[in-house]
Amino acid sequence: MSANVFSHQYRVPYADCTLGNHVYYARYLNLLEGVRGEFFRSLGVTLLQWQERGTVFPVIEARLRYKAPARYDDVLTTEIWPTAVERIRLNFAYRVVNQVSGLILEAETQHVCTALNEKPKRLPEDLAAALQPYVRSVQAVA
Repeated sequence: MSANVFSHQYRVPYADCTLGNHVYYARYLNLLEGVRGEFFRSLGVTLLQWQERGTVFPVIEARLRYKAPARYDDVLTTEIWPTAVERIRLNFAYRVVNQVSGLILEAETQHVCTALNEKPKRLPEDLAAALQPYVRSVQAVA
C-alpha cells in the first residue's frame, strides 16, 4: 500500500535569489517550514493551534541535499511526508521539484515534541493518528 504525500506549490520571488539568479541556499529552510505548516493545516490543526494547546515541534536537526538551482519565477512543488512518528520524535522528508519536474532539493528535518517550557512530551494521539496514512521511509521517493 502506498502512503499519501502532501504537496504544496511555491513561486520563487526575486527576494529569495542571489545576484546569480539562484535561490540562496538558506531560503530552502523557509520553504520547508512553509510546506510543513501547510501540511499541518491540511490535517486540520495549524502549528499555531498546537502551540496554543501547549505543544510545539522544534527542529533538532536538518539535512539538505542540493541537486540543482531554483531560479526567480520558478514554480516549485514541495512534497512532504513523515518518516518517523514516535513517542516524542517526529521526522519529515521533503522533495522539491521545479515546473519541469527537475529535482531541486531533497531534505529531512527531525523534530522533538515539547511543551512550551521546552520539556519533551509525548506526541498527541490525534496527531499521530492523522499522520499515519502519510508515513513512509526517506528512501521511498515517488
